[in-house]
Amino acid sequence: MRVLVTGAAGFIGSHFVRVLQRERPTFAVAVFDALTYSGNRSTVESLGDIPFFEGRIEDAAQVAHAIETFRPDAIVNFAAESHNDRSLDTASSFLVSNAIGVETLLNAVKTHGLSRIVHVSTDEVYGSIPTGKFFEDTPIAPNTPYSASKAAGDCVCRAHFHAYRTPVVVTRGGNTYGPYQYPEKLIPFFTVRLLLGKKVPVYGDGTQVREWIHAEDHARGILAALEHGKDGEIYNIGDENERQNREIVEILLRETDRGTELVKHIEDPRKGAHDVRYSMDHAKATRELGWKPQVNFLSALPATVAWYRANEAWWRPITENADYQAFIERYYGRFLGEDL
Repeated sequence: MRVLVTGAAGFIGSHFVRVLQRERPTFAVAVFDALTYSGNRSTVESLGDIPFFEGRIEDAAQVAHAIETFRPDAIVNFAAESHNDRSLDTASSFLVSNAIGVETLLNAVKTHGLSRIVHVSTDEVYGSIPTGKFFEDTPIAPNTPYSASKAAGDCVCRAHFHAYRTPVVVTRGGNTYGPYQYPEKLIPFFTVRLLLGKKVPVYGDGTQVREWIHAEDHARGILAALEHGKDGEIYNIGDENERQNREIVEILLRETDRGTELVKHIEDPRKGAHDVRYSMDHAKATRELGWKPQVNFLSALPATVAWYRANEAWWRPITENADYQAFIERYYGRFLGEDL
């Protein structure tokens, strides 16, 4: 199989390529990425000598060029704007990438006769659930511009399948952690700050619950959807590994040898209530795709911290970049003050 992976310079996409290289060595793989702030060229270079196309998924000409040059059988789409806080200020750019970009890819799949596109989405499209679990047929109820833009992309996938029978499969993943994650999400953001001896901002009392899945498990779930998923279907890819944010922070403090004096509780920048809890049922993926998570969280999270400790050369240029520092100051400066 020939697979074009969009957004592979990013976090989960790069792990997916590595999984393909290890577990499907006969597959031909190419990368398509815009190399935005979270798309790291060094991450692409670490994937080895594979075809690379620089472009944006909402640009039909750039997408067509990659398809006509590489001639893939399938596309796996990881390309997305993906940070909730950023989406509060720039919702339009999230809609362009996460909805219009998805529609552009679907049109390309239909036009060029590809056999499959897997669209990688998120559990955040479901909204918040105080008890119980999200199932694939749970009505979506996104609560931020980011999650709304991802939900829009999911709806475009559904419409394309029903209107044109475009061979699309949607996966919805839980909060993902592991090496090579741009340091703006909780685990990598807090890890690099703690390694530098800087304070970390916790929203409220930190009792929000998230379901965590390792990037390797997430990538293998997406591979299972690529190979065994049914057109038009949605598959939850989760670990049913629920943790309060404050528990994650406690582990990160321990693994970086830091104390609680570096934790600063702050108000949530969102005007509405922060999503209290995410939790998905992944029985459908196990039953229909033959997939289940394998990575143990309590050993993999310390290993992730150890990776960041050993790979400062990867993340230090990011944290020293003017755009990254401006991001920290914009969203957390009034809370952290001189501790930026």
